[in-house]
Amino acid sequence: MNDPSVKAAAVVLLSGGLDSATAAAWAQNQWQPLTALTLDYGQRHRAEIAAACEVAAALGIQDHIILPIDLAAFGGSALVDSTIEVPKNRSASSLTSGIPVTYVPARNTVFLSLALALAEARGAQRLVLGVNAVDYSGYPDCRPEFLDAFQRLANLATKAAVEGHPCEIVAPLVSMTKADIIRTGLGLGVDYGLTTSCYDPAADGRPCGTCDSCQIRAAGFAAASATDPRLTRFASPEETPSREGR
Repeated sequence: MNDPSVKAAAVVLLSGGLDSATAAAWAQNQWQPLTALTLDYGQRHRAEIAAACEVAAALGIQDHIILPIDLAAFGGSALVDSTIEVPKNRSASSLTSGIPVTYVPARNTVFLSLALALAEARGAQRLVLGVNAVDYSGYPDCRPEFLDAFQRLANLATKAAVEGHPCEIVAPLVSMTKADIIRTGLGLGVDYGLTTSCYDPAADGRPCGTCDSCQIRAAGFAAASATDPRLTRFASPEETPSREGR
């Protein structure tokens, strides 16, 4: 649904991933109604768009906008450029050093700018996103200092803020470990079987299990002593995932 007359308490960026689903459930527990924004930005892992729709429906978020933009036209990342391979089977030390080729140039800056425009249109004073600066892939636009800087920008750049209604950037997961995020989500009733984290899924959405994001997710569930329900959505383990048609 996209009804410009709708008013929202908060706009949440919803990617269909584990973190954004948890942040959305957390936000819904704090404020209602929510507007969810999903960006169809030319990502290779398009299973996350379908996942975002499932998560929004499960949470009862009726105002869910899927906005197409084409970051693939710029390239510069394995997530939008099929000529750059998604890293697989990297060591734990490699996951925490440097900025990987899965970084999409200025992605969170672009996403937050669009969410800010939507929030102003919806009368919302909060932008909620599931970025994390602990168990993550080293992306510079997931850090608290980036969020603080964007909030300052938002409150200089919008009519709403100038007229006394400033915007707050809310990142409830930013300082949590992946295990703590999972425990939080389970406590909120998040169905993680609906979410996807894989950067290189099969055509049916089955996770590859070896990209950076799959490894971080698996380690989080193990540390939380929980089973990942996403893995049970697919066929028996002896079958080999097919990437035909991708």
